[in-house]
Amino acid sequence: MPKKFYLTTPIYYVNSTPHVGSALTTLLCDVVTRYTRLKGKEAFFLTGTDENGLKVMEAASQSGESPQAFVDRISQAFVSCWSDLDIQYDDFIRTTEPRHQEAVQALFSILQSKGFIYQDKYEGWYDVSSETFVKESDLVDGKSPDGNEVRWVSEDNYFFKLSAFEDRLLQHIQANQTFLLPESRKNEVVSFIKQGLRDICITRTNPGWGISVPGDEGKVVYVWFDALINYLSATGWPNSGWQELWPADVHWMAKEIFTRFHATLWPAMLMAADLPLPKTVIAHGWFTFGESKMSKSKGNALYPADLVSHFVAAGCDPAVAVDVVRFSLARSLPYEGDTNYTLEEVERQYNSDLANDLGNALNRSLSMAHKFCGGVVPDAPVEPEILEFVQDLKARAESEFEVYRLNEALACALEVVRNLNKYIDSRAPWALAKTNDPSLGEVIRTMLFCMRTAEGLIRPFMPSAADVIASQLNLAPLTAWNQIAQSSSLPIGTVLNEPRPIFPRLEIKQKEKEAPIPKPEKSSKEPKKAMPETPAIIEFPDFVKVQLKIGRIIEAEPIEKSEKLLKLQVMVGEEKRQILAGIKKKYSPIDLIGRQVVVVANLKPAKLMGEESQGMLLAADDVDGSPILLQPETEAPDGTSVH
Repeated sequence: MPKKFYLTTPIYYVNSTPHVGSALTTLLCDVVTRYTRLKGKEAFFLTGTDENGLKVMEAASQSGESPQAFVDRISQAFVSCWSDLDIQYDDFIRTTEPRHQEAVQALFSILQSKGFIYQDKYEGWYDVSSETFVKESDLVDGKSPDGNEVRWVSEDNYFFKLSAFEDRLLQHIQANQTFLLPESRKNEVVSFIKQGLRDICITRTNPGWGISVPGDEGKVVYVWFDALINYLSATGWPNSGWQELWPADVHWMAKEIFTRFHATLWPAMLMAADLPLPKTVIAHGWFTFGESKMSKSKGNALYPADLVSHFVAAGCDPAVAVDVVRFSLARSLPYEGDTNYTLEEVERQYNSDLANDLGNALNRSLSMAHKFCGGVVPDAPVEPEILEFVQDLKARAESEFEVYRLNEALACALEVVRNLNKYIDSRAPWALAKTNDPSLGEVIRTMLFCMRTAEGLIRPFMPSAADVIASQLNLAPLTAWNQIAQSSSLPIGTVLNEPRPIFPRLEIKQKEKEAPIPKPEKSSKEPKKAMPETPAIIEFPDFVKVQLKIGRIIEAEPIEKSEKLLKLQVMVGEEKRQILAGIKKKYSPIDLIGRQVVVVANLKPAKLMGEESQGMLLAADDVDGSPILLQPETEAPDGTSVH
């Protein structure tokens, strides 16, 4: 059986519930897994929890639980969180499982038999919070480099001959340029190794919790030595069949556990056992809040479930709200440095990238296809320049996926829709329709093709949103990478579904709900609209204070909680304005797209139903009081003055 593409997260320590920092790493693995399967390869995605160690035992005691009950509860919190984010792993390993204990004791015995494990006395400092041994020279004001309290430990223990692997590690790193990523962190590892590796203590006196040393029940295996082996134990090693997964294709983690453990200790352990090394070990940066790393203990953590609830409350479908959080994590990936991840930044990205760009492009494309082509994919080619452009973006996304720069791969999908919005403005389908230009069909199909391509490129990141796009195009979801950016993915004659907003725009500045405006009780008979009083006579200078301009409606959608208002996006020359107009009962949104209107351009912006309106449309009253939009008798240049 051919080897599967095997990728892993670190196993998460069960000292607290997961926040967006730990969710980031797991989401990245899920994205790579989905991409790998789009490419037609079999993938196996492992995650899990690290449940041994003195810190766990002490935390359980403080909570009044047994260690096993404590780890069962916290481990389940990770399972629930990953389910909430639609993360589809293949295996969830726990270091309290018998299969892991078997693998740890087997590897310990092999290294001991090969002479890489020996007994000696350990005297030094130990940081229980991070479960690490700390040199005297590394103490900062009597604490560990992480700022944690340390304890003095003096006991007979077992040591691993890490010092024997300096040269072999450096040679492997040099010979395999993508073994450690990114480049800046690889350089840190090389520098660390060149400073000299010292043998590491790999056991502790048995406190009644942990994996016992084979043949010595008085000792348990050091939690970091134990935890790293999970990647191997999940393959079934040392039993048959483990080669179907091992070696791992990629280990993902955050930077704090990269240099000392995953990039140095773990490969040395594998070398000592004559086992293949993982192909790539990659460490991303941290999410920060101001100057500090995001953490529960500092009270600055954001939690995935809270973010999902936030976007559900804002009007997103629950499955789409999950995708919004997935999107924000991947979009904010701190590949090299760190990223300041705040709710304000998440909201800004949502409005800019999803509401304004992706959702806008889909709504405009479908609306114009219905208005100008009868809601059917026209029998016309995709414009060659755009076809080449999106195929280049797909190739670029693929190259970014291959080196795990997932934020850059996602940026390629966003570039498709941003370019589409520019394309719509430059090609102006409404103008082509006015003159019966034969290129209209080509333009509309090109617009829809770009949306089909965007559906494929965002699928690893936002599977539910991608399904919604496919559904509105009335097509089966794209399930293979080679289908993306192919004109055949958008068959001619497909009957399109009506556009429905996916990403309702957030009102970021207004955090508190406005009190609802009381509505007057309706009488059984609608009163006749009162005629306005005759205004006072004005002078010409008063009139010229009002700036009237020709605008063109490029988007239109209803305000769901309003009986009268439509939200319009109007191009006034080169400027796009959002204008709310009380014309919902008279005009269908789809009939307004491409229409020229007269705009009061210098009216002070106003808030209606929590939305900003940046102008006003001129309209006359019909005999029943309903509005009749004013427009020029013939096409006028957009943005021109009305006088």
